[in-house]
Amino acid sequence: MASLFRGGEVEVCSKQDGFVGSYYAATVIREHGDNSYAVQYKNLLEEDESRPLIEVVDAEDARPVPPKVLATGFALYEEVDAFDNDGWWVGKISGRKGSKYLVFFDEYGVEIAYPSSQLRAHLEWVGGKWVFPKNRAF
Repeated sequence: MASLFRGGEVEVCSKQDGFVGSYYAATVIREHGDNSYAVQYKNLLEEDESRPLIEVVDAEDARPVPPKVLATGFALYEEVDAFDNDGWWVGKISGRKGSKYLVFFDEYGVEIAYPSSQLRAHLEWVGGKWVFPKNRAF
């Protein structure tokens, strides 16, 4: 894993029930031991909602923010990230409904319609590099 740095923009993978596999934008505040970081979330708040949530996360659960990939459309069964509930969720394009894309989430067995503005091409962080998934639709 590439070393993250103080002030670096990252995404943190949630392992909480109901949020497994979703990623949330955060900023690294400091290193916290050899394999963890203290991060401050951009969209998640403390329980009393008075300020942004700060927590310590394992290095394996944090990754740099993926690069923007210009996408003019998405193909059937293509993996995408959908922005919902303050985070990015991995799903597959399952169809279209008007101007929206239908995204199916295997983990939860649900299909939700999104405008393209809430979708991005799915990339995977592998060996310190961003790569397209092997099963990419095109």
